[in-house]
Amino acid sequence: MDYSDIINNIDRFTTGTTTVGIKCADGVVLATDRRATAGYLVANRSAQKIYILDNHLAATIAGAVADAQNIMDIITAEAKLYKIRRGKPIPVQSASRLLSNILFQSRLLPYILQLIVGGFDETGPRLFVLDLFGSLTEEKFTSTGSGSPMALGVLESKYFDNIKVEEAISLAVHAVNSAINRDIGSGDGVDVVKITSKGVEKIPEGEVNKYLS
Repeated sequence: MDYSDIINNIDRFTTGTTTVGIKCADGVVLATDRRATAGYLVANRSAQKIYILDNHLAATIAGAVADAQNIMDIITAEAKLYKIRRGKPIPVQSASRLLSNILFQSRLLPYILQLIVGGFDETGPRLFVLDLFGSLTEEKFTSTGSGSPMALGVLESKYFDNIKVEEAISLAVHAVNSAINRDIGSGDGVDVVKITSKGVEKIPEGEVNKYLS
């Protein structure tokens, strides 16, 4: 199977999901929907799509669940090993580059997933996005998954430089919700985390619902 065959069949594996990442002046916001699908079947209504990798680092997943869970286990372990060996947290860019290398090495039989990696380290807030072949880019805002066209429309129109975390939470929630309203593969609520100099914090469901109302 060559790259064109893989690309032509990606939709078969990645139907469903909306994830969003926003870089802010004072941190990073990540948001996802909760629906996991298997073709036209809603397989799970409370799927975990945001993983906290360390106290300063988190990632979102979109794609094949088994592949995503395996990759998240690997990078979580590597982040812990880095801290043990170096005595400090792994930089966000280093974690993203390690993920890129893992995905690139597997490009002939790729992991079917897209990742958004966000964190706060000594360089400040950082946000990266990766595709299944290991392509790595740093972004101000991004979205992955089947609902990303709708989410990106909201982000493009509402994002502004030096946005604050509290403002970005509202924007991220509305971006994911716009996809939930239009994309059949996304739904069943919104999960949000914020990452600041104080660490990773999950936003309570009640607070997220206030943004929606």
